[in-house]
Amino acid sequence: MVTFSDLGLSQKVLSAVEDAGYTTPTPIQAGAIPPALERRDLLGIAQTGTGKTASFVLPMLTRLEKGRARARMPRTLILEPTRELAAQVEENFVKYGKYHKLNIALLIGGVSFDEQDRKLERGADVLIATPGRLLDHFERGKLLLTGVEIFVIDEADRMLDMGFIPDIERIAKLIPFTRQTLFFSATMPPEIQTLADRFLQNPEEIKVAPPSTTANTVAQRLIATGSKDYEKRGTLRDLIREQDDVKNAIIFCNRKRDVSDLFRSLERHEFSVGALHGDMDQRARMTMLHNFKEGNIQLLVASDVAARGLDIPDVSHVFNFDVPIHAEDYVHRIGRTGRAGRAGKSFTLVTKRDAKQVDAIIKLIGKDIEWHNGDISSLAEEDTEAVKPKSRSRRGSKQSQTEAVDRGRKDKKEPAEASKDDKSKKGKKAANNNDDKRRSRRGERDDSPTPIGFGDEIPAFMMIGAKR
Repeated sequence: MVTFSDLGLSQKVLSAVEDAGYTTPTPIQAGAIPPALERRDLLGIAQTGTGKTASFVLPMLTRLEKGRARARMPRTLILEPTRELAAQVEENFVKYGKYHKLNIALLIGGVSFDEQDRKLERGADVLIATPGRLLDHFERGKLLLTGVEIFVIDEADRMLDMGFIPDIERIAKLIPFTRQTLFFSATMPPEIQTLADRFLQNPEEIKVAPPSTTANTVAQRLIATGSKDYEKRGTLRDLIREQDDVKNAIIFCNRKRDVSDLFRSLERHEFSVGALHGDMDQRARMTMLHNFKEGNIQLLVASDVAARGLDIPDVSHVFNFDVPIHAEDYVHRIGRTGRAGRAGKSFTLVTKRDAKQVDAIIKLIGKDIEWHNGDISSLAEEDTEAVKPKSRSRRGSKQSQTEAVDRGRKDKKEPAEASKDDKSKKGKKAANNNDDKRRSRRGERDDSPTPIGFGDEIPAFMMIGAKR
């Protein structure tokens, strides 16, 4: 059996790894560390949760024991697609570099430029950055990249999805051609292969799992649900309560607005819940992640900002409130559970209109996903029989009412001097009637989300229909 001591790492690094409680490297670590120490370019492909971060952090620490950084000229550069991933890599350098005296600079948005400039002035042995903030510092004349010896592009497929490739190409031109480049990705679509060919010189390829596969430690299930928001929220609540082994869980939504709506709904139903999405400021995002890691909250409702590489090792469940738009994101989402050999569970809520996305996911991962308590076909039939006639009668009723109003307007013109107070009273009465109808229809269910900023009360003027 291969151990870390067999990989050529320095004694300082081995001591830190031992202090962290690790003795046996993962397959990606065992394959990537030796060529990285030999200063070869590297292409690493492995599914999420397999220890890719340590596979470049550990050899970099060994290499950095010799030499010293100069002001504004970092010795190494690691690019990450999100702030959370960048901060996580910094944590790895701090943990495994405890016996080193290295300066680490983190350049991400949401943090003061002045504070980051001071770190660059001291000289950074390790520079971890998101592409946009890195270029901001460079354009301000606060950063020189001509001293970079090791260049790491992490989560390359996510970089592609987020549109960072032009920035990365620009950054690569600012770094010496003689650098060592380490290129990591969880999936390997043709576009990523093209990028790897462009950035790497005669690389060592380490592929420890077929691209876009899911971990065998994760039990995957599909859940049939109605398409309305309140139906999906009800299905999710019942599912969470049904699972008696939910230690903690991440719930993924496709849109930031849905993250906020679902968070408020679960909070109203007295779940221990937090929210994480890209519009939150950096301090709020890090505080929320800390509370989730420490067990202060049980559920974390998140957008795909939390789907890539966040090191929360013991997440018991993942719930996909929405089927991801891109099939590759499914692999990353459910990879938040079942990490480091632990067992995990993932549940994906599926409506009739999600059929194409589910087919794409099954095609990508190369295996079927079982249904939990029946597939979508029976639910779709119920929707067809029960919902559509009501929708038609409602539309017909509304249309006939509109026609009657139009005819009435032709016969009799409304008084021009109608007071604003009268209109306001009519609007309030209509709003109250509509509220009563909605409450009677939904019973104890959630209704559509309350507009942000108004709390539980919606002003009457928001309920008045637009004039035609």
